[in-house]
Amino acid sequence: MNNRKIFWWTLVLTIVFEIITCVLRFGMGLESTRDTASTIGRLTLGLRIHHSYVGVAMLPIALFIRDRWPRIAEATIVIGLALVLSDLIHHFLVLYPITGSPHFHLWYPEANVG
Repeated sequence: MNNRKIFWWTLVLTIVFEIITCVLRFGMGLESTRDTASTIGRLTLGLRIHHSYVGVAMLPIALFIRDRWPRIAEATIVIGLALVLSDLIHHFLVLYPITGSPHFHLWYPEANVG
């Protein structure tokens, strides 16, 4: 896959991830900080895991596997970049203008985790 295809697939997947995220947030009224604190928050000892963290973790994995599995590495790069971009777009270009806060919490509220 060439850089142009990686760019376009990343853009398309970013839009798909953001649509899903907006449907969950605004269509279903879910808020990650509130609705996952008692489950995921306990597993992560209160650390809030944004989907951009998963995307960032995928990028070095792609570099590690690119010689042996180049197509899987390219897909991993596309997915990883799309997760990062979607999370940034969601917090800073969607949530911030709509709610007045980016809601980019690094930790779950203590009352919800414990």
